[in-house]
Amino acid sequence: MSPDFLVTHSGGFHADELLSSVVLTRLFPQARIVRSRAPEWITPGADRIIYDVGGAYDADAGIFDHHQRGAPLRDDDQPYSSFGLVWKHFGRDYLAAIGLPEAHIETLHAGFDTNFVLPVDLVDNGAVSPSGPLAGLTLPVLLETLKPVFDEADPEAETRAFHTALAIARSFVEARITQSAAKLRAEGIVRQAIADAGPRKILELPMGMPFRPAIVKAGADHLLFVVHPRDKDWCLTTIRRSDDGFEVRADLPAAWAGLTDADLETASGVAGASFCHNGRFIAAAKTREAAMALAELAVREAEAIG
Repeated sequence: MSPDFLVTHSGGFHADELLSSVVLTRLFPQARIVRSRAPEWITPGADRIIYDVGGAYDADAGIFDHHQRGAPLRDDDQPYSSFGLVWKHFGRDYLAAIGLPEAHIETLHAGFDTNFVLPVDLVDNGAVSPSGPLAGLTLPVLLETLKPVFDEADPEAETRAFHTALAIARSFVEARITQSAAKLRAEGIVRQAIADAGPRKILELPMGMPFRPAIVKAGADHLLFVVHPRDKDWCLTTIRRSDDGFEVRADLPAAWAGLTDADLETASGVAGASFCHNGRFIAAAKTREAAMALAELAVREAEAIG
């Protein structure tokens, strides 16, 4: 399929067709976006992909709407928006097109669907409603704030706003996928470091990277702290117990909290200790040796506390 047109509805735009457009314009950069509800445009044809309009879902015919009776549902009966349908059929090709390794595509496709696409689908269908003080800061709401105001008289304002919002939506999709891909690359490095560490409670990494997912997958419950180089110094960090919240497996010693340089050296007895956050979840040192010495002291105190 090499469409000449990517057809979605005119009028106010929403996150689902913007995010669908991110995927489709990457795969078909030669195609022109047409925003219309005119029958001659929203009727399937060999030269177009139609999404979020048209009243039908037929992948073979190139139409991906979800507003009609009998709209498609996921295997668990949760609703699709156009974004979910486009991701289902084009997401793997999109990941390949941005250069991700073939071995990672299926994992990234499924993870992005669960953690990014599905929430957009649910909000678009009214199956969930953002609430609380952060409700106005969700991606669907923020993208919709880019619509023209109600009394904007310029007939081209909606088209300009759509393309402005599209560029912003693209940056979020690409950044999220880039971060997810980096986590997969990091997993291999962390797994090897866990094997090298053996029964030690300190994990040393060659650089800063996402480490918790690999630690959890490896079942390395014995690990308490992570040490790695950072710019010109070394970092000592705690390990969170879960993705939600800030509780850690073990805090850094209370006597270090909020101290820097000579004060921290005195409190810890480690030459080269340079910083400990007041929250006791991260510390820094000038050398690897100093960072490892701080880590050993932190392990000893954690074990003593119990």
